[in-house]
Amino acid sequence: MTATRRFSPLDRLLIEAQHALGTSLGQARAERANPAGGLVDPALDAADRRHAAGLMRINHTGEVCAQALYVGQAAVARDAATRSQLEHAAQEETDHLAWCADRLRELDSRPSLFNPLFYAGSYAIGLAAGLRGDGWNLGFVVETERQVEAHLDEHLGSLPAGDQRSRAILRTMKADEARHADEAQAAGARALPGPIPRLMALSSRLMKAVAYRV
Repeated sequence: MTATRRFSPLDRLLIEAQHALGTSLGQARAERANPAGGLVDPALDAADRRHAAGLMRINHTGEVCAQALYVGQAAVARDAATRSQLEHAAQEETDHLAWCADRLRELDSRPSLFNPLFYAGSYAIGLAAGLRGDGWNLGFVVETERQVEAHLDEHLGSLPAGDQRSRAILRTMKADEARHADEAQAAGARALPGPIPRLMALSSRLMKAVAYRV
């Protein structure tokens, strides 16, 4: 019989710190194949390449935030099923993170320099949501994913016409986000009070404005 290892508070702190550094500064590894796989990389002019890179940098930062949010929520989730659901969603967000990083490299660009700061803020929000209970935890998942779906739609319409590689990645991400929201809703998500979604949308606009440029 294999004994389950018990982590001390220091162990957990070090694990969380390693995850934070790996997500915000490291190189994520996807478990699924990149949806852009066999598509041709288009010849974009300088302006279109910069714009596509800016959009993909936003999406990369969004995935950093999603990782932090879900890890923070899972750390204090009370129900094992809720924790497992959050951890599974976080793994799929890791795929998104890796795909966006791949596309940024193809566009001769880089992730946002502010990713560690965005990670810390999102982790704190995840902890706060989780401490309110699993219904609130899942409610944050639903609202987060719905807002992400909306901005992915905007990006799909705004990308340069020939950039099908970026579009393939964003379409797969959008389908995953919709599924995460539906699963959280079915698991008992609570509707968030009106001011919270508005504050989340405001924070998202700030993140997008910064990440597009830096």
